[in-house]
Amino acid sequence: MARTVGPLMSLDASGSVAGTIVYSKWKGRNYVRQLVTPSNPQSPLQVSTRALMKFLSQMWTPELDTTNKASWEDDAAALAVSPFNAFIKTNLQRWTQFTSPTKETPVAATGTPPTFTTLPNTTGGVGQVTIGWDLNALNDGWGLLIFKSATPAFTPARDNLVGVALLKILTADTFIDTPVEAGTWYYNFRSFTDDGVLDVALTERTVVVT
Repeated sequence: MARTVGPLMSLDASGSVAGTIVYSKWKGRNYVRQLVTPSNPQSPLQVSTRALMKFLSQMWTPELDTTNKASWEDDAAALAVSPFNAFIKTNLQRWTQFTSPTKETPVAATGTPPTFTTLPNTTGGVGQVTIGWDLNALNDGWGLLIFKSATPAFTPARDNLVGVALLKILTADTFIDTPVEAGTWYYNFRSFTDDGVLDVALTERTVVVT
C-alpha cells in the first residue's frame, strides 16, 4: 500500500481505476493499492463456521437474558471487546473443538437435551430440502445442528454442518437448507443445550433433490 499526495492531480480521490488499482483514505490519509477480488471458495469449514456464526449473532438479543449477558462481561473486559463479541469469539473457539455453543460462561455442561415426538425428517424439493421436527420436551435444549453429506452412513462433523436451527417449546418447526444441488443427499442431526451439552446423533435421513 502506498501513500499518495495530491492523488490523480486532485486534493482527494477514491474508487478504482481500470479495474486494477484503488484510491481510498484511511484515518485521513490518502493511499493507493491493488484492486483485489476477495476469494470465496465456500469450503465445508467456511460453510460450517458461517452457519454457526449466523445462529449465534441472531441469538444474543432475543434468546440471552440479562444474567446470560452479564456472564460475558469479565471475558469481554479481558479481551477489550464487547460482551457480545466475547460470546461470539468463545463459542466459535469451542466449535473448533466440535463443542456446542453455550449461553453463559463459565460453561456448566449439565443440561438435559430435548426429546422429540417426531425426529427430524427431510423433504426434497427443487434446489432445497425442508427439514421438519416436533418436540416432546424442550428441557434445556437450545439448538439443532444440521449435517449433510453426499455419501450414506456418514459421521456428523464440523466440516459437514450446513445449518443451525433454534429449538422452541413444544413446537413443530422447520428449517430449509438451500441452495442444494440436484441429487441424493444424506442428513443427520444433533441437538445441544443452552449450557454446552452436545447430544448424540439422532437418525440419518435420505432425500432426493431435483
